[in-house]
Amino acid sequence: MRRIKAGIIGTGFIGPAHVEAVRRLGFVEIKSLAEANEALAKQKAEQLHIPNAYGDYRQILQDPEIEVVHDCTPNFLHFQINQEIMAAGKNIISEKPLAMDSKESSKLVKLAQDTGVVNGINFNYRHYPLVQQARAMVERGDVGTVYAVRGSYLQDWLFLETDYNWRLEPEIGGVSRAVGDVGSHWCDTAQFVTGLDITKVCADLRIILPVRKKPKRPIETYLGKELRPEDYEEKAITTEDYAGVLFELENGAKGIFGISQMAAGRKNRLYFEVDGSRCALAWDQERPNEMWIGRRERANEVLVKDPSLLLPEAKRYVAYPGGHPEAYPDGIKMFVRNFYEFVAAKKDPKSSPPDFPTFADGHHEVVICEAILKSNRERKWVSVE
Repeated sequence: MRRIKAGIIGTGFIGPAHVEAVRRLGFVEIKSLAEANEALAKQKAEQLHIPNAYGDYRQILQDPEIEVVHDCTPNFLHFQINQEIMAAGKNIISEKPLAMDSKESSKLVKLAQDTGVVNGINFNYRHYPLVQQARAMVERGDVGTVYAVRGSYLQDWLFLETDYNWRLEPEIGGVSRAVGDVGSHWCDTAQFVTGLDITKVCADLRIILPVRKKPKRPIETYLGKELRPEDYEEKAITTEDYAGVLFELENGAKGIFGISQMAAGRKNRLYFEVDGSRCALAWDQERPNEMWIGRRERANEVLVKDPSLLLPEAKRYVAYPGGHPEAYPDGIKMFVRNFYEFVAAKKDPKSSPPDFPTFADGHHEVVICEAILKSNRERKWVSVE
């Protein structure tokens, strides 16, 4: 495998996860890092052992050795930076959402097509072994006709009124928060497993805490630092904490999912169930190495992740033997593995179907999110255009 050099823009929570995953591949070097200013870039580069640090991301784009750039910046920057990365002829991995609205995301899809660059978006849950197993079972007909899909994505990282993050601010994170952030992951995973698109939605959203306490100085997400009362200022909240969504799939099957970032005790629980005419499937991201298989006429099963037990399509997403758990970091690793192998082989995304989510998938999730917001406003079913 030829060696590939890459750069990364943005090193908050998710950026270091990208760096770790890429380094595990063995044939990719993270050569450069860019942050909001040079001082922060140098600090992060030292922490992550990256040789070059820039306060201007355009310096990465000017480096002819760099073939791939990871955009891990806050949401409002994705559209502009993704455009510039592709205009520079660099292959690109973007964090989701692809852009702040579907007009922007559709432009990025077109630019990706026009430039021919390899483009991917980090819907990493597709790449867990048992999610791949579920998809393979559906494709093979083992599940039968899909009757219904249900599930949830629950977190508690915004449970307290003092919990705060840039995602709460619509000008930075977007007009949808819970749905746009984790709901997009749930929708992508459900559609990936079933092979069916969501075509209609009926949504009910709620802001549980209309006012939160924002720290007067920046703090790291998820660290839960305790500040004094005088260290906060009140901030009005306009994005949803909770969502309940009915939906219809393209084959007429119905579904329902719930999203909350204020579910006490749920840290990162993406859960889905698929009811089919032959069996049912259920998977929980907090128990990622088990998949429940429901039967009517014989005993139910719990399939434990073990390469010797999985279908060939899923087996290639397993790096360790049975009894050796694989989870969140491994899902990202398998995503970037597929992406970088595609780049290393110099495949053309126009003629070779990528085995990873692309900007077209990212655009589709933005469109679903907008339909959910419209349904909530108009209090009715809305088609996903």
